Amino acid sequence: MYKKILVPVDLAHTDKMVKALDTAIDIAKHYKATLCYVTVTNSTPSAAAHSPEELAEKLSVFAEEQGQSHGIDTDSIVMESADTAVELDDKLLEAIKTTGADLVVMASHAPGIGDRLHILHSNGANIVRHSDISVFVVR
Repeated sequence: MYKKILVPVDLAHTDKMVKALDTAIDIAKHYKATLCYVTVTNSTPSAAAHSPEELAEKLSVFAEEQGQSHGIDTDSIVMESADTAVELDDKLLEAIKTTGADLVVMASHAPGIGDRLHILHSNGANIVRHSDISVFVVR
């Protein structure tokens, strides 16, 4: 049913994404699908890497380790953005088209005061609204 599953990843916060990562792995195993880990970054240093090139290397290693330890095919892609806070959803939608993904499995943040005051928006909801493929949001 699924051939390529896109999994947005923030390498600085994988400890908060365990449930979503495990869900993506389970689905990939079930359908013998490839997991494509994606991250969106800008050119400034971050907690995960000093440059987009370093981040791409770290994401590639992460994907390879996940593939080897779980017996699945993996891939990775880094999308560069001038402003990740503004362009994150658009870059994820672009990654869906670029990779040919037919499912997205992504983590959700726990709802809080920012959601109730409409300060924060839901990346998952935006991807659902603007994508033609299925999206599995894991909380």
